[in-house]
Amino acid sequence: MKQLVLFLEEASAKAALEGLLPRLLQEEVNVRYVVFEGKSDLKRQIVKRLRGWIYPETAFIVLRDQDSGDCREIKRKLVGKCAVAGKHSATVRIACRELESWYFGELEAVGKALKVDKLSKFSRNSKYRNPDKIVKPSVELAKITNKKYHKISGSREIGKYLSIELEKNTSVSYNHFINGLNKALAGLS
Repeated sequence: MKQLVLFLEEASAKAALEGLLPRLLQEEVNVRYVVFEGKSDLKRQIVKRLRGWIYPETAFIVLRDQDSGDCREIKRKLVGKCAVAGKHSATVRIACRELESWYFGELEAVGKALKVDKLSKFSRNSKYRNPDKIVKPSVELAKITNKKYHKISGSREIGKYLSIELEKNTSVSYNHFINGLNKALAGLS
């Protein structure tokens, strides 16, 4: 059976992807989530966990937040760790700045998920126009939703509404993730 294995920095990413992925995947792809306890845990364990994966027909995706780091450097180091583990075809994606940047890229979906009317009006605000540049998107999201957004439960609901169509979401890092996911899945065919 074909497998997609996602190595994730935190549980909120899993919650979002559980809502998103079923709309993108073919039925014959089994999805496995490997959730780490933050970026230090991911960095420490990724080589061992990748090396231990012996099932054929498996595509790997590593997803980590950029936070305040240099996204190119973060990606370069993670790609290197995948290569050390012998998984050269693993796809590495960085959520610029945080996973919540993806949500700012599609505030209409957030409004539907969290039942907050007229949330999409914030996308016209210059502060939110480029979601990948928002410094603390999780804090900003809690603020504009009147604290209805909570990392895991909010991500679980929002993931169900995020678009699977490229370019509908204004977060460049989200669109790179969708592209990477599609390429990884095409490699399983």
